Amino acid sequence: MPGVSTATHDPIASPPSFLQLAGHPVRWRVLSELARSDRRVGELCARLELPQSLVSYHLGRLRAARLVSRRRSSASGRDSYYVLELDRCRALLAETGTSLHPGLRLIPGAPRGPRVPHGRRRRYARVLFLCTGNSARSQIAEALVERLAGDAVEARSAGSHPKPLHPNAVGVMRELEIDIADRRSKHLDEFTRERFDYVISVCDRVREICPEFPDHPAAIHWSIPDPAREGETDTETYPAFERTAEELLTRIGFLLELIASTQPPHG
Repeated sequence: MPGVSTATHDPIASPPSFLQLAGHPVRWRVLSELARSDRRVGELCARLELPQSLVSYHLGRLRAARLVSRRRSSASGRDSYYVLELDRCRALLAETGTSLHPGLRLIPGAPRGPRVPHGRRRRYARVLFLCTGNSARSQIAEALVERLAGDAVEARSAGSHPKPLHPNAVGVMRELEIDIADRRSKHLDEFTRERFDYVISVCDRVREICPEFPDHPAAIHWSIPDPAREGETDTETYPAFERTAEELLTRIGFLLELIASTQPPHG
């Protein structure tokens, strides 16, 4: 008819791949568990009360989409930890909103972490980072929380078998304009009577022997390989230390968002 458009509309597009993957009930439960802590497949099966064949199938789908990665445990070569790729999830969520409507566009950016008014000294949370030697990973994590959260979060670190601070840990932090050269390594026994809101193991070995802490703090595991084992010399291992610092920076950014969203501001 004159004046009436006869153009046909394109068929409605399929949902973005992230929605198709994450929208499955089992995969959503898997993602939710891994958002809290790195887990072994047996732990996921126990927490979800599902058979390993089913959990492994859905882990395979998530790994194929690079939403989840797998790392061989440094405590036992027979086990692997599954890790949620938070940065990729954030990017895909941003794309998902835009595909529905431009007004739903999410702007990717570093997590903000908790904010407190200038001069306020009360803290949102206390966090303890644990690894074997307290010579690199946990020290880097402690220093990053101090830099990113300021007074809002109090961070400590310790090890089950402390050894001197690794020079590459000092070097990579110096690149971030954070000086940890004068810090000492501490044994975890120094903190077993203290109260923390979160105890985070950044080493597979120390997770196996982590003691109980008062008031049952949230236990989180980050399966991060020891960068000192990725070469024979400090020069060879330096890139591994850089990758470790970068990963911890990402994880801690999300941790601080979690703390800010779950801990009400103090008056």
